[in-house]
Amino acid sequence: MSDVEEHISLCETLDRVLNKGVVIAGEVVISVADVDLIYLGLQLILTSVETANGMGFMGPSLKVSGSQS
Repeated sequence: MSDVEEHISLCETLDRVLNKGVVIAGEVVISVADVDLIYLGLQLILTSVETANGMGFMGPSLKVSGSQS
C-alpha cells in the first residue's frame, strides 16, 4: 500500500454510479406468531437516463432522444 491515499469526492462517486448503474434489492417480512402478515419486496435501479436507455431498462414510450421536434 502506498503512502498516498486516493480520496474520491462525492461528485466523482456519484458520476461513477450514474455511469455504471447500481441495483439494490431487498425484502422485509413482518410476521406475528410465525404468520406472515406483510411482505415488502424492493428492487431499486439507480442510473442515468442515458445508461438506462442503452441497457434497455426503459420502455419505448419512456426513452429520451437527443433531438426535440
